[in-house]
Amino acid sequence: MLSILSLLLVTTALSVVMLLVLSSLRDSGVAGIREWGQANALEVMAILLFASRGVLPDFLSIEVANTCYLGSIAVMYVGFRRHFALPVPNGRLAAALMATLAGLALFHFGVDALPIRSVLVSSFQAALCVAIGLSIPTTGEPRLRYAFRFTRRAAYFLAICHGARVAYYGLQITPKLNTQLPFLDPSAWNVGFLAVGALALPALTLGAVMMANARVLRETAYDADHDHLTGAWSRRAFFRFAEREHARTLRKDADLSLLIFDADHFKRINDTHGHAVGDRCCATWSSIRRR
Repeated sequence: MLSILSLLLVTTALSVVMLLVLSSLRDSGVAGIREWGQANALEVMAILLFASRGVLPDFLSIEVANTCYLGSIAVMYVGFRRHFALPVPNGRLAAALMATLAGLALFHFGVDALPIRSVLVSSFQAALCVAIGLSIPTTGEPRLRYAFRFTRRAAYFLAICHGARVAYYGLQITPKLNTQLPFLDPSAWNVGFLAVGALALPALTLGAVMMANARVLRETAYDADHDHLTGAWSRRAFFRFAEREHARTLRKDADLSLLIFDADHFKRINDTHGHAVGDRCCATWSSIRRR
């Protein structure tokens, strides 16, 4: 009992730390930060309610706690979908959540069966972990590759662990459904499954923070190497690229070709109509060039 309570409290502290880390990225403009923060707040509430089993009324430590727990992974999933600019299946997500919560209420107030409740909760968690993994695309960008791979593998690993929990508690279901298993049973299996369930969101949040940080670094590097108006390379970036290409051609004893476009009459436009019109001309020409 003590080890499980300690685990729950440590996980609460981890979720609070993740909340603080996410708050530091709040103004970064990265999509999904708000949802990931909300998910961790729900996780903290859920763990505190789970840890209060036997102290608070069962409705709070079972129904409300599981609502927060399932809601946390659902909101986390929404954050990943928005981070990648993917549509959020709100209707299906809400229907799955409501069906799971209805099953929890049925197998608490109708027939008190902890194994069935555990199967329902872990099935929902496993499905959303798979959905999160499928939402993360593959990328060839070096700055993003590791963060994407880590988060995707973490999501699939957690899905496998929740699937194992479904199998374990599924075997505990007997024709006599009201067979009691203590929620805070200190057995090795129960401690292991609770550890995975409690640490799932901090692990996914760590991956989310890595992805958000990688995107911020990529955008910062792009801004440093490109003109904000035209998207063209800055002088420093151009010469760095030219030197790298020149060194490559020397190594391979190849020819180096350089194609330069000159925008005619730009200075005359700038002098006659002002810098604002000149800037618009530059931006228009650059957009045409990119097509």
